[in-house]
Amino acid sequence: MSFTLRDLTFEDIATVGRLENELFPVDAWPLQMFYDEFFQPDTRRYVVAEVDGAMVAYAGLMCVDTTADIQTIGVLPAFEGRGIGRALLTELLAESARRGADNVMLEVRADNPRAQQLYTRFGFERIHTRRRYYRDGVDAWIMRLALPFPNARPRNPSGTIPEDGR
Repeated sequence: MSFTLRDLTFEDIATVGRLENELFPVDAWPLQMFYDEFFQPDTRRYVVAEVDGAMVAYAGLMCVDTTADIQTIGVLPAFEGRGIGRALLTELLAESARRGADNVMLEVRADNPRAQQLYTRFGFERIHTRRRYYRDGVDAWIMRLALPFPNARPRNPSGTIPEDGR
């Protein structure tokens, strides 16, 4: 089975909303939230995965200054374990670096070992627990990954970012 990744389009948002409700029925984002995210390209990027032209996964990133936050990753259960989540995460981390992030943050359900293992394999470390974060009372793990070499923001020998960006 092969899949392709591409940027989310405006026309995709209704489908993402349906997938969101299927994947996260207790904590699904309202559809309007995806529209709001879509119209913030300076700080957001959303990607979808397709198999045979059908959307089977999506993921989103927010990046402000030097901190990126993985907003969401969702993969339909029938397509888990096929490298799609890994590919989406890889793309979001690459986008984080392109945007000059040196830290990537995320929240993951404490009862989701599959996602926790994926993030740990990429080097994320659990740094905090938010008690009863999700609507059904499940805790969230806050995880962080330090990106060692953000390539979108050059640093001078003192380690600071020059005012002119050079």
